[in-house]
Amino acid sequence: MNAIHEKLNADSGRSIGAILIDSGRLSPDAAERILKLQKARGLRFGDAAIELGLLSEADIQQALSRQYDYPYLMPGDTSVSEEVIAAFKPFSPVVEQLRALRSQLMLRWFDGEAGHKTLAVVSPGRGEGRSFTAANLAVVFSQLGERTLLIDADLRNPSQHKLFRLPNRLGLSSLLAGRAELADTVTRIPGLIDLSVMAAGATPPNPQELLARPSFNALIATVQGQYDIVIVDTPAGAETADHQSIAARARGAVVVARKDISLAPQVQALVGSLQQAGVVVVGAVLNNG
Repeated sequence: MNAIHEKLNADSGRSIGAILIDSGRLSPDAAERILKLQKARGLRFGDAAIELGLLSEADIQQALSRQYDYPYLMPGDTSVSEEVIAAFKPFSPVVEQLRALRSQLMLRWFDGEAGHKTLAVVSPGRGEGRSFTAANLAVVFSQLGERTLLIDADLRNPSQHKLFRLPNRLGLSSLLAGRAELADTVTRIPGLIDLSVMAAGATPPNPQELLARPSFNALIATVQGQYDIVIVDTPAGAETADHQSIAARARGAVVVARKDISLAPQVQALVGSLQQAGVVVVGAVLNNG
């Protein structure tokens, strides 16, 4: 990982043309043509390249992201699902809203002084955008340069392995059952250098009991020593009590609801159950789509 960080730091001091040549998006001959037009017309490198038809706007944005140490994926990259929109369209309105949420969380929870590093993402039911929010929130934190771990603690209906195209044989359930080590269950996401994901693992017959084990507390303590931000996806709150065990260990939670889908009494009941467990409800997210 250190070698990759060194590469990114080296990119930050290099020209866009050099980055594009090294990445194979541009030949040296094409770069010379661009430079000639740039000099003759007083254009920016990217504008000259686009005018010549040698590069697309997406190519330029990708090079800029590396130059400014703000990694994201190119369209067509199949290593991550397109639902993880922050990984592909970091300048879209939806991701701007996620960055605004990130800023609020940095002020209200991940402030450094209180030692808060873990946050659970909860919602009353399925289909409300809980896993989508957790995944994309983890991405935008990693793009800030924060070492970020996303844990899928929904041991009943996991989603994160699908979103990040990971195998789900080993994960949180394997770790809590004593059948795997931490290193076996965490995967760094290529192209999103500061993001790692722990899948849920095989569905166990006793998810609530596994999540109540002291080993879950030990896991949270361990990863908080290794990462700056830990985001935890949870099961639907109205279906089981699993979310309480998870959020209590995280100590803080964001509640997700969806317009015209989530029922107000269920959201209120969820917030009440979290507060009874001593969890700080840091904020709420309303999905409009």
